[in-house]
Amino acid sequence: MSAASSRTEPGRPAAAGGQREVPRHVACVMDGNGRWAQSRSLPRTSGHRAAEAPVIDVIEAARTAGVGWLSLYAFSTENWQRPTAEVDFLMHLVRRVVRKHAPLLLARGIRCRFLGVTDPRIPAPLARDFADLMTLTDANRGMTLTVAFDHGGRRDIVEAARSLIRSGVPADAVDERQFAAHLPFPDTPDVDLVIRTSGEQRISNFMLWQVAYAEWVFPPVLWPDFRAPHFLECLRTYRQRDRRFGGVPPHPNGDSPA
Repeated sequence: MSAASSRTEPGRPAAAGGQREVPRHVACVMDGNGRWAQSRSLPRTSGHRAAEAPVIDVIEAARTAGVGWLSLYAFSTENWQRPTAEVDFLMHLVRRVVRKHAPLLLARGIRCRFLGVTDPRIPAPLARDFADLMTLTDANRGMTLTVAFDHGGRRDIVEAARSLIRSGVPADAVDERQFAAHLPFPDTPDVDLVIRTSGEQRISNFMLWQVAYAEWVFPPVLWPDFRAPHFLECLRTYRQRDRRFGGVPPHPNGDSPA
């Protein structure tokens, strides 16, 4: 199957007992760091620092559960609007986390990618660390970890449209598969499950094309408190969902229900 066609293939077969298999691609919107800190009368930076442990916990839990693709929303194009001191702290924190855990990711056979990373405000040393980690883990096939950093779903769609135009593709020849092939990392399959912590229920410009048919789960726990048992509960919730992709479930006697 081609990379582009894998995007538009809806669903996966049901597992034994009527439940679905483990989702192939899980994406997490890591929300609640600031509120976690505020509830403890701590600066927002303390919440960001506390976010490191659940990141590693979720990566390990996803890999062990058999998830093939894990995407984490770390920093959006809109996050540049935050106070300069907070943005600077995040840049230094992310660099420390990347350098600290690169050996673990390599040892676990995890391939790492960074979605976005185009803004010139990203410190050059951090951009180099991102590039180095992608190169270091490129041959790994245990699981693909995509970190969305300086990411915006609308921007990705606009850039894909520009790429199609530059390629000279006739308008009538453009279909969903061809369009998806011009998005970043076109071999990435559609997202099956999105987990957004803290109870907030917004898309927030995250992988807009890829989440078109995703199931969403909104656990109330704030991201710094999110751990492997919470993640596995979200997988269980997903497996109990009836994913019809606009169709209807088959009727026991072979007829469609009214």
